[in-house]
Amino acid sequence: MVLKFVLLSDEVDDFMREIHIDSDATFLELNDAILESVGYAKDQMTSFLVCNDYWEAEQEITLMEMDTASDVDSYVMDSVRVDEFASEEGQKLRFVFDVLNERSFFMELKEIKTRESLPAPICKRSKGQAPAQVFDDLFVDIPEVKATAGLDEDELGEFEGFDQFSEDELGDFTSFDDEFSGGNM
Repeated sequence: MVLKFVLLSDEVDDFMREIHIDSDATFLELNDAILESVGYAKDQMTSFLVCNDYWEAEQEITLMEMDTASDVDSYVMDSVRVDEFASEEGQKLRFVFDVLNERSFFMELKEIKTRESLPAPICKRSKGQAPAQVFDDLFVDIPEVKATAGLDEDELGEFEGFDQFSEDELGDFTSFDDEFSGGNM
């Protein structure tokens, strides 16, 4: 069987990918197909969240073994077949590509082709640019972000060079270690 997944982003309106994959393939193969279709590096932690109809996560499938409580089932991408969690049309998943910022693609199993098979996953349709894979900088140099924050270039310039202040100008700052090391808790 061939499974047809459609991926959408809540960050980019015109983004869409259509991935076709054999039902016997692993989630790792699906992971790699998605990353290739959007041009992302494979050096970041990713996971799949199997969701209910309201996009609430019910099960996680991780890239590598995670330490979990013994009463929680742990699933790893390279050992779980796609059809174990996606066997009915309409099944919803989220592909988390930026774990630290909890950013993901919304996926839905749109069609199951019972009389077909594929040797490898393939991206059949691609529309729009994918969002950035990760946000590297705390201060992003994007005009829309600056406008949303209500800061202009002059105000942003005020933050540059703060490391040039002397200790007298910054005041007397103490670390948590210094503050609590005297047994004042």
